[in-house]
Amino acid sequence: MINPIVKTIELADGRTITLETGKLAKQADGSVMLRMGNTMLLATVCAAKDAVPGTDFMPLQVEYKEKFAAFGRFPGGFTKREGRASDYEILTCRLVDRALRPLFPDNYHAEVYVNIILFSADGVDMPDALAGLAASAALAVSDIPFNGPISEVRVARIDGQFVINPTFEQLEKADMDLMVAATYENIMMVEGEMHEVSEAELLEAMKVAHVRQFVRLVMTRLMLLLLPEITINMNVLLLSKLFVKSLRLSSQKRNWKKKRL
Repeated sequence: MINPIVKTIELADGRTITLETGKLAKQADGSVMLRMGNTMLLATVCAAKDAVPGTDFMPLQVEYKEKFAAFGRFPGGFTKREGRASDYEILTCRLVDRALRPLFPDNYHAEVYVNIILFSADGVDMPDALAGLAASAALAVSDIPFNGPISEVRVARIDGQFVINPTFEQLEKADMDLMVAATYENIMMVEGEMHEVSEAELLEAMKVAHVRQFVRLVMTRLMLLLLPEITINMNVLLLSKLFVKSLRLSSQKRNWKKKRL
């Protein structure tokens, strides 16, 4: 019997992000279907039981793929299969990799594969800004040791106002475009492009991504994915750093069976 766990993140502009686990890709160590509007991403994660002897680095592989069918098309002509990854897909993989890699334990060297597939795109919401969140959620519900979760968002400045996860149409009017990945406590990665701005303006954009509710709401929902059977006052407990730290420690103890021997 399938009993999926579904949690919803409500954005300030009325849009919602839905995280669902327990229904698809159940043979993977962790899998989450993320949906925002009609944009849907499936993130799965698998890890080897033991590290290859002699491995002294983190063999993490992240793959992001946008299917032709997600846009209502299929490959035609002589080639009727999906082609190699585009530059855009490779850059999206790197955005996810750089945010996740530092959060694995230093002595964890088992192979980990993170696969993110875009199954549906509505041409409105940008999927690359959601890939990191989907991958983090899949790791959060797995038994792989991971000092997360994280959230990854795009921040754009449009007419002097900062917008979280803008649409394609909104981004065309932006003079600042940043991708920010962060845990509840720290910013992990920043990448973007903009016209010349002051240091104060750049710091304000990063603060908007990390401090103003979005990341905290995401962290709250990811914690609930880990503990779906517990009802807690979110304003008091789930947003406290002490709770996040204690949950992280207990998760590491539970998941340490995959550590390097």
